Amino acid sequence: MEIIKNIIDFILHIDVHLSEIIRDYRIWTYLILFIIVFAETGFVVTPFLPGDSLLIAAGAIIGVGDTGLNIYYLAILLIVAAILGNIVNYEIGRVLGAKVFRPENKILKLEYYAQTNQFFEKHGAKAIIVGRFLPILRTIVPFVAGIGKLDRTRYNYYNVIGGVAWICSFLFAGYFLGNFPFFKRNFSLIMLIIIVITILPGVYAVLHNRLSRRIKKIK
Repeated sequence: MEIIKNIIDFILHIDVHLSEIIRDYRIWTYLILFIIVFAETGFVVTPFLPGDSLLIAAGAIIGVGDTGLNIYYLAILLIVAAILGNIVNYEIGRVLGAKVFRPENKILKLEYYAQTNQFFEKHGAKAIIVGRFLPILRTIVPFVAGIGKLDRTRYNYYNVIGGVAWICSFLFAGYFLGNFPFFKRNFSLIMLIIIVITILPGVYAVLHNRLSRRIKKIK
């Protein structure tokens, strides 16, 4: 429970923690953020790592302070991290297959697999782009794409588009909004709202899937 509390605190107050990282590590912050984004997108077991909030906070801090960091260099590095992360996740999915999703698995739940499959059925390959903006699906979509052996060329086409769109939209949103007093005063609340909005589709899909299975059992 202590670990979960620390993760929640880090995400909700990521502006404070990220400011400390930038202060203590300066130019090494590029590498730290690269590793976080790569891990969050590259390994299906790390959906708890900050993604959207990290990008917004990084953009906002660079936008308002003398951090010594360049927003454009950071954008390029994080785009590369996001694209490479998804490629690794996809390849792991191709190797491991669907056998990792088991009823007893508390991290890779069967609900997540069913939810992501439904997502692919609805959006097709474009799910790779849309999934970038949904926290849980961001780590599972490339993995399931690998399991389904989606054509690599087609996958990477959408992977690049999704990576660029995700990084640029959130990073530069923080960069341009960071100067607004309301944004700075209510940063934690805004992060909480963003988290809730982005996980709602996933929660809906899981509940809908469970309800559908119960109805089938009753019939």
